[in-house]
Amino acid sequence: MRTLAAALAAAVTVTSTLTAATSAGATTAAARDPEPSPPALSVKVEPGRSKGTGSFTPIAGADKLVAPIGVDPACPATLQIGLRSDAKKAAYATMQVAVDPPLTASRPMLTSYLPPGYEVRAKLLVAVPPGTEQGTYDLRLSASGSTLKVPVEVVPVDGLDNGGNLALRRPVTASSQHTNANYPPCSIVDGDRSSNGWAGGNGWNDATARAWPDTVAIALGNARQVSRVDLYTLDTERYPASRHGLRDWDVQVQVGGQWQTVAQVRGNTAGTARSDFAPVTTDAVRIVALASNGANDYTRIIEVEAR
Repeated sequence: MRTLAAALAAAVTVTSTLTAATSAGATTAAARDPEPSPPALSVKVEPGRSKGTGSFTPIAGADKLVAPIGVDPACPATLQIGLRSDAKKAAYATMQVAVDPPLTASRPMLTSYLPPGYEVRAKLLVAVPPGTEQGTYDLRLSASGSTLKVPVEVVPVDGLDNGGNLALRRPVTASSQHTNANYPPCSIVDGDRSSNGWAGGNGWNDATARAWPDTVAIALGNARQVSRVDLYTLDTERYPASRHGLRDWDVQVQVGGQWQTVAQVRGNTAGTARSDFAPVTTDAVRIVALASNGANDYTRIIEVEAR
């Protein structure tokens, strides 16, 4: 009889309708770029807490999901979903995933071999097509006759609770984009400051190594007063900002159709840098990247916030 570990290694399966993050190009990027973490749709099986009910229980990482209208399709709303085994024996478990139209989900189900007390988790992407009406839609996670409903609140970008971050979910334009992995420019305004999702949809990497400048601009929607810009660059334990992060850049704002430099950062070795300047009324913010740390010089930005 196979050991439990062998069974787990052989039996975990992933079912997904979204394959962009796991394309063959991601393998090429892994050999060239620092820390291409597991794809956004990877599945993780880990110990949980069995309640001994003899069933499989759907779980979600949040009570609700807020999905803004009109954002770049490359950066859909995300939610951690999962399935816990409360059964008395190890077995294959399947959870059905459904969402009210016209919203779409990145997977129709989640399937895994689970011993008692174990959980399987995965990231779910929920897309809001253009023209979707504002309102509340249902996301349903079903297994063993049990259904967990997670409300999806579809709101305009101006209706988001941005915590004072004027750049959150706003349109982004970049000078270039690395094509061998998932580095969408829109990810620098998705609200996630962590570097853990690098190469899996969280963070922008330009396409021109050791060629400067690189630029990324954020349209704020309307003229707004801005006096601070925070930049988060690639920074992990294995790939620290001091070796792989952005070192030198200018912060610019657009006034009357012209770009003006309001702050400069030089010699940065930290994962985040804050730039304060005299308040200015602007409709766009731009980062002009001039150099990175280390020999493999790309522009790597995780998040930009404007306040």
